[in-house]
Amino acid sequence: MEPNESEVARSVSVTQSLLWCGVLAGPFYLAVGLAQALLREGFDLGRHPLSLLANGPGGWIQTANFVLTGLLVLAAAVGLGRVLGPKSRAVTWFLGGFGVAMLVAAIFRADPLDGFPPGTPKGFPTSISSTGLVHFVAGAFGFIFLAISCFFAARVLSRRNVPLALISLLSGLAVVLGFFGGFVLPLGILGIWIAVVVGWAWLAIISFRLNRLA
Repeated sequence: MEPNESEVARSVSVTQSLLWCGVLAGPFYLAVGLAQALLREGFDLGRHPLSLLANGPGGWIQTANFVLTGLLVLAAAVGLGRVLGPKSRAVTWFLGGFGVAMLVAAIFRADPLDGFPPGTPKGFPTSISSTGLVHFVAGAFGFIFLAISCFFAARVLSRRNVPLALISLLSGLAVVLGFFGGFVLPLGILGIWIAVVVGWAWLAIISFRLNRLA
């Protein structure tokens, strides 16, 4: 039986709401993180990743930031799947995996590092706690899932929207090179920032553009 106009309108409204979650996820995460970075004593954007903000007094704010942003990403993954159709299943699952990784990173926070929070010894520790290790693994898998989602999106969009496909491909490469290149190139914290900003920008752009197609 054909759906009536009200059912179609309701479905479109739900899809657009889910995609708006993708538009807002990155700006929300960065705004909350950067606000803390500027207000928290001892935090240095040139040395510390935002995940360290989950430590010390007020650390619950960054933990909540991870949880809320992870939920927004999961919603966006569903929205992308509703617009792109069955062929986008891999995009949805890997983007959803990125959202789940953020939730895991919220539960298992990063170890204190390089003078933050105040009182932590300078430099990198010689050992890592089990909680910190899970956080690091979750972060690594999160960036891998995000990059793979970009690559699959590029494939799905290659025949429908070439500019979006190209943006997806380049974004996936930037996420991989930014996060993992920092371990082999003298990028330091800059590599992580490249991966974070490009990844969020990609999700916002593709969610916004697909919202108009919904």
